[in-house]
Amino acid sequence: MKCAGVPFSEIHRRLGLSRNTVASWIYGARATRITDDRCPFCSRPSRPVDRPSDYAYLLGMYLGDGHLLTTRRVPLLKVACDLRYPAVIAEVGEAMLACGARTVGHQRRDGRDDVRSWWVHWPCLLPQHGPGKKHERRIALSKWQEEIVDVHPGRFLRGLFHSDGCCTQNRVVRNGKEYSYRRYMFTNKSADIMSECQKALDRLGVVWRMCSPIQLSVARRDGVAVLDHHVGPKS
Repeated sequence: MKCAGVPFSEIHRRLGLSRNTVASWIYGARATRITDDRCPFCSRPSRPVDRPSDYAYLLGMYLGDGHLLTTRRVPLLKVACDLRYPAVIAEVGEAMLACGARTVGHQRRDGRDDVRSWWVHWPCLLPQHGPGKKHERRIALSKWQEEIVDVHPGRFLRGLFHSDGCCTQNRVVRNGKEYSYRRYMFTNKSADIMSECQKALDRLGVVWRMCSPIQLSVARRDGVAVLDHHVGPKS
């Protein structure tokens, strides 16, 4: 009917279906198709970034709490941040701008701030985007991304821990005496993302251990000191 010139509103009215259902039929295939020729910034997905340190941080945040919506309109990158940490929110926005985005917006609801940026180049810079949840699909860094993380593992870890990590005070009782020590925890259901976190920690010489298949802990004093330098407390 669309090809016959029948208006969109008339189509869903005649069929008795919702606008969203009809729209997914008509526009669904093209909505998920992003081609390099749409992006004026590069001719291939592997274009290097101008500010690799900020990109490494944004990549970590994206792998943790980010989502890239790709449509035939301008792609939208969203990173969900806890409203309790305004400094993290500000740093995410600054990283988006440092990577080349012209504007950054905010959508606040349910105790979080979705830092948002519309840009045609996001699918090129974040090729890990795709349908479904990250832990239910393969996540692998491109060669150029690995090279950036190799040089800036601390910034990458800062993004990962700012999204899905925390620094806690752990207390244990041994021989009737209570001991307290700080430790960093990282939790993510994706085995691939967890592996990237482990490799970045290895690059910095930080000893880690797995508390469970989805949770990593850094508790040795020297390792905590390294993460204090690169990550630090959320604020």
